[in-house]
Amino acid sequence: MKTNRCRARWLATTALLATAALPADRQTAQTFERPVRRMVTGHYLLYLPETYGQERRQRWPLVLFLHGAGERGTDLEQVKKHGPPKLVAAGQSFPFILVSPQCPANQWWPPEVLSALLDEVVEKYAVDQNRIYVTGLSMGGFGTWALAAQQPDRLAAIAPICGGGDPRIVPRLKDLPVWAFHGALDTTVPPAQSQALVDALRAAGGNVRFTLYDDAAHDAWTRTYADPKFFEWLLHQQRRTRHWYDGLLPGKKRPTDAGQSRQKAARAETGDRADEPQRSQR
Repeated sequence: MKTNRCRARWLATTALLATAALPADRQTAQTFERPVRRMVTGHYLLYLPETYGQERRQRWPLVLFLHGAGERGTDLEQVKKHGPPKLVAAGQSFPFILVSPQCPANQWWPPEVLSALLDEVVEKYAVDQNRIYVTGLSMGGFGTWALAAQQPDRLAAIAPICGGGDPRIVPRLKDLPVWAFHGALDTTVPPAQSQALVDALRAAGGNVRFTLYDDAAHDAWTRTYADPKFFEWLLHQQRRTRHWYDGLLPGKKRPTDAGQSRQKAARAETGDRADEPQRSQR
């Protein structure tokens, strides 16, 4: 009996010493970011303006339309239920290239696939790359915000309708014109979803407009796409011209107008007549 008690104390002491000898947890939290390349396939409706191709050098605006959750699947006819594809199917013509992809069933819009689609369209068609726009409704509204957050410098403007997203993305969009729409009576996607993004974008100094239809529920898109002023605004936007000083670290000063004038004069005197980038109108 005494031997058993001694053995138990010896085991407890040994375990305590072993525990004390263990090193402190040397694990540290890390994050990695690497590009992942994969083959993607998708289907989309393509609309080309009536006079497309008549002028060989003409470049056309591109509107990417993202449908809602109800139109997912493999039947492209479903994409014509709402938005610009519905208007085209009814006989309306537009002065831009319209691309309307279909999201597979049970999926959400993946920005990397939409980016690949833009690459494909720009490569195959006469697209004015300073006038690429994205608009979408419901799930497509979420997709519009997400794609813009991933590639804000590629787009000229976005128009998300009854969408939403993470307000933390909006600092990336502060230089991108945004016109958001929502129905005040929407119970499918509460208007607070759009309001949160709009508020965050305004706080970041962004260029954003927000239309809240007091008498509309989830369908805030029918009257939006039926309004010619919407497309007039959209097509008026051009991709912001980036200058070399846009990438300066905080605290560094951009050149003054006077300084730029002196630089231009100096270049003129030395025969350097390279064209200066012009600012896009917003």
